[in-house]
Amino acid sequence: MEGTITQTLSVRFPFTLGFRRYFPTISHPFSSSPLLPPPLTNLHSNSSSPRSRFSAFCSLSTQHNHNHNGNSSRQLAILLEVEGVLFDAYRLGNRQSFNKAFEKLGLDCANWTEPIYSDLLRKSAGDEEKMVYLYFNRIGWPASLPTNEKEQFTKSVLKEKEKALEEFVMSKNLPLRPGVEQFIDDAYNEGIPVVILTAYSKSDDKIARTIMEKLGNDRNIKVIIVGNKEIEQSLYGQLVSGKVISSGLDEELAKEAKRAASAERQRLAKEVASVLKLSVDIDIGLSESLDKIVAALRAGAEYAGLPVCNCVLVAGSQSGVAGAQRVGMPCVVLRSSLTSRAEFPMANAVADGFGGADLTISKLRNLSKKNKPEN
Repeated sequence: MEGTITQTLSVRFPFTLGFRRYFPTISHPFSSSPLLPPPLTNLHSNSSSPRSRFSAFCSLSTQHNHNHNGNSSRQLAILLEVEGVLFDAYRLGNRQSFNKAFEKLGLDCANWTEPIYSDLLRKSAGDEEKMVYLYFNRIGWPASLPTNEKEQFTKSVLKEKEKALEEFVMSKNLPLRPGVEQFIDDAYNEGIPVVILTAYSKSDDKIARTIMEKLGNDRNIKVIIVGNKEIEQSLYGQLVSGKVISSGLDEELAKEAKRAASAERQRLAKEVASVLKLSVDIDIGLSESLDKIVAALRAGAEYAGLPVCNCVLVAGSQSGVAGAQRVGMPCVVLRSSLTSRAEFPMANAVADGFGGADLTISKLRNLSKKNKPEN
């Protein structure tokens, strides 16, 4: 039976050959836990030079991954975002969530039918704040609301809407997108690791449990969940956070790790600052959110046992595409109802769904080959 199969996954840390010499191969059964491999603190060093073991990683550049072992039977790993990829919550729950918000705020006169919602969506180009403004400009704002508090009122509506949508995502009423299960099965049958990134999703732990419940026990063994806890326990997460990564590291290696982590933080800060100069409208939380996505992508590759250039991110958002570009990971956007009209110029490809003429394992494998750097 499929659910009783125990397959051994050889996990190698993906950054450089230097790391693979320093850290031994880990064997961890898919069926024991889909969430994370053994803690990194259990790893031990060999007798090779600390500087030679670590030198390749200090630049934190994906170009060093070109020396990945060509004899590996697994040359591809797939990383999946949650919002817009596993679920299309906006298609099924966004309108209802607005009505829940109106109800919670005591706005009995406000109710968005499907035609009203579609009209607002079209006229606002998907800008939800503008949707609220358009609607109340049409039917009239609450009589007790001062004119100078319209902005705060709109924010309150959107906040309640997000709460209602989150509850909907956690409920049994929201199905996985069509074709997700078959896509995961196909990847598993071809020995391709599938990593689900919950770390930068809303309610990381809750959404992870919801995903596992919807996938079912037989399919849980076919995926690896990477949330905030897994990022913290990953080698990359420990390096960038500046934590001591192993009691077995000698003083020279520990200092070099800290210098590398510091250089990475400085590089990220400079790149974000450069972007901010181009557009003052970018949210001040961009740096933090992009850093979180980058950490999730690197940790995802690490848990899959492959370098980032051998992984493909299936994203549902512009921020995911930006993170993939930052680390040098090929990226495919899966359109949802929220992004059906959006353009993704930085993505390697765009698809409308799973399977058939859209996103398949064979297409991702071809994409990975085309984007793999030459030795």
